[in-house]
Amino acid sequence: QVQLVESGGGLVQPGGSLRLSCAASGSIFSTNDMGWDRQAPGKQRESVARISSPSGSTYYADSVQGRFTISRDNAKNTVYLQMNSLKPEDTAVYYCNLHSIRGNYWGHGTQVTVSS
Repeated sequence: QVQLVESGGGLVQPGGSLRLSCAASGSIFSTNDMGWDRQAPGKQRESVARISSPSGSTYYADSVQGRFTISRDNAKNTVYLQMNSLKPEDTAVYYCNLHSIRGNYWGHGTQVTVSS
């Protein structure tokens, strides 16, 4: 079993920045994808960014390309999402996820609110 714990959400003004962190613990297979989904009120959950191990290849949704950066520290089993130039439409609950041949896992989510 794998546990994911997110941190770093909060309230930020438009144009501001936040950094989300997600620490994974438990039985983690070395080859995996870790990433972030988000769900805004009244909208479907969408994939925001993803990073693979061991290749390090990344994926970004078009809506965040150039503003968000995903990275990971495999020694700490932690993935980060640096979010810059935040917009009100980025407001959502952000969920960390991990996908491997052993299963798919999600965290409980962290709220990000972009508002003046």
